[in-house]
Amino acid sequence: MSRHQNQDQDQTASHRKCAFSTPGRKTSWETTRHFFLLCCATAFLTACATKPPATAFDRPVTHALPATETTPLHTALAPLEAAHPNQTGFRVLSSGTDALQMRIALARAATKTLDMQYYIANEDTTGKLLLGAALYAADHGVRVRMLVDDLNFKDINRTMAGLNSHDNIEIRVFNPFGSAQEGVFERTTNVFTQIGHFTRRMHNKSMITDNQLAIVGGRNLGDEYFSASETLQFRDLDVLAAGPVVADVSASFDDYWNSSIAYPLRVLNKQKFDAKELDQTRDDLRQHWRTNADPYNAKPLNATPLATQIAQDQLGLTWAPAEFKADLPEKIEHPSPDYVSPPMQRLTELMHDAQKDFLIISPYFVPHESGVKAAGELTHRGVRIAVLTNSLAATDAVAVQAGYSPFRVPLLQQGVELYEFKPQQEARRTGFAGSSSRASLHAKTYVIDHKILVIGSMNLDPRSANLNTEQTLVIHSPALAEQVAKIFEHAIAPEASYHVTLADAAQLAYLRSIGAPLSPLVWTDVEDGTRRTYIFDPQAGFYRNALTGLFSLLPVNAEL
Repeated sequence: MSRHQNQDQDQTASHRKCAFSTPGRKTSWETTRHFFLLCCATAFLTACATKPPATAFDRPVTHALPATETTPLHTALAPLEAAHPNQTGFRVLSSGTDALQMRIALARAATKTLDMQYYIANEDTTGKLLLGAALYAADHGVRVRMLVDDLNFKDINRTMAGLNSHDNIEIRVFNPFGSAQEGVFERTTNVFTQIGHFTRRMHNKSMITDNQLAIVGGRNLGDEYFSASETLQFRDLDVLAAGPVVADVSASFDDYWNSSIAYPLRVLNKQKFDAKELDQTRDDLRQHWRTNADPYNAKPLNATPLATQIAQDQLGLTWAPAEFKADLPEKIEHPSPDYVSPPMQRLTELMHDAQKDFLIISPYFVPHESGVKAAGELTHRGVRIAVLTNSLAATDAVAVQAGYSPFRVPLLQQGVELYEFKPQQEARRTGFAGSSSRASLHAKTYVIDHKILVIGSMNLDPRSANLNTEQTLVIHSPALAEQVAKIFEHAIAPEASYHVTLADAAQLAYLRSIGAPLSPLVWTDVEDGTRRTYIFDPQAGFYRNALTGLFSLLPVNAEL
């Protein structure tokens, strides 16, 4: 049965809403919002021209390398796949250093094709290391396809635009709402006149080499995802996949690459390049590599080619059956209230089937009433549900925190355990003695009964269910599930996260005795060996608390 048939069956087998999606009917707030947006669209209509479909431009349809194509990676994997029929090899990439090294190793291992699909692709220190690795592959005859979500309001950086002039590199932009050929006013206007497209983003994250190896998970391309930022450290998880399920990841990439809203970068970018400027880009990236590869630990995995490591069973792969679930690009191309997200639906099915526990790592967590109800049904039959999400002090999305906070008390009343990631963590930054950067949770990972690991780009929130496109791997491996469960337990320790609980009678009595506000919630942690208790969101400060209050008054829950 084909992947598309499976997805079609997934979507038609059940029309019930996923546990963490929002209802399809319009509320009065939604009606008001739509009326406001209609007024904005009318006011700006003369400034907005309809963009022709991407298929109107010179844009060849291309596809992934056949999985049976003879390459060094295929040759190395063949005996392992024969020894593990219908299984794929996996390795969890838990540190930023491992994740950066493996991506560069994948680029160096490519002999035929290299495909990259990312929501964010920054041209910072690690971003340029990865772009340099992609250029190295292209210079050695590898076809490089890079698909990124809309690059926002700023003009395209010359490095990425220069690479796009390479004969073996093509970059496409998914669902652009602005164009570098337009002025700032026109691009700003598009936010209002094309609000439906602006709020729907391609959130997928994958990197695929020769249709044999793939990295799937929560990380975008940027210093903060690879332990290399001075100001922000995202704690994230990816997995390396080697074997049959990679073909499904590639097929999904092809769907997006050939979509009618995947535009060639050259038609959006006003900059022009000649061969001499590509040579300058190459020289600049080589110099960047010489300066930064060692300090950021970008090179160790390249000492021995991946194909050799695989053939010698040195890569530490765990073989297991797996499923790949991804939204179709039609979720954004042709939005429908009847659309059911395959990744969210599959996670909901696994959650309902849980017998012992359901561990949730979701930095943006907005369960709504349906999610609270679904959680209660599980806890009432003895299933442990434990949630790790960001604290208000740690989150990079205060608006999402405003959507989450009203559901803390109902979740706790249903017996759900709540933990909120702290903004300051003890960690070493790659190549440096230490870091004072703010930490923020970014992994999207779920463990069911210590037997099944779900990992990808999907948060448990309405945006993932209804607006963004997402992808996940469902890995049926007790060994990998247990590995991530141990990471979870370490992350919820009081040194790393606040434990959120309902205030008990004694605590409420104490608050009354000192004249303090009667908070229904209590946060506890351990700092320098001392247990601490809070009655407000810890370390968040007045500004973040005020913003949370403001966002809680706005009709934006469906957009979170």
